[in-house]
Amino acid sequence: MRMRILEISVGAFVLAGVVALVGLALNVSGLNLSNSDNTYTVYARFENIGGLTPRAKVTMSGVAIGEVADITLDRDMLMARVAMNIHGNVDFLSVDSSASILTAGLLGEQYIGISVGAEDENLKDGAYIEDTQSALVLEDLIGKFLFNEVSE
Repeated sequence: MRMRILEISVGAFVLAGVVALVGLALNVSGLNLSNSDNTYTVYARFENIGGLTPRAKVTMSGVAIGEVADITLDRDMLMARVAMNIHGNVDFLSVDSSASILTAGLLGEQYIGISVGAEDENLKDGAYIEDTQSALVLEDLIGKFLFNEVSE
């Protein structure tokens, strides 16, 4: 009887460990099990998105306010069109807000940072953020630096 209790307790600890690892994997990957029905979609066009991917976070002042839903090529403007799902409780983004593609750390993941403007009118579902700043591509920066050094 004592051996059976020991086996059951070891099995329970192993099961708890597996559940903890699955929870950690979901947390690290950015997946969540909650549905995001309370969101609205805002679009922005960028000349270069760098390594931005769907499900990248959208932040304001370092706080996550949404995520990138889709990235497509706008055939009319020949620019990348990024669709962002913004949480419904963030309903104060003004129409003159700006969006920038930022990098976490020196070579970390890329995300979108939103800076709020001063207009009274707010962004609605399907609106476009006109003021955008594309990603800083490290290879382009190094190439410009080397080209300037060679030309001098």
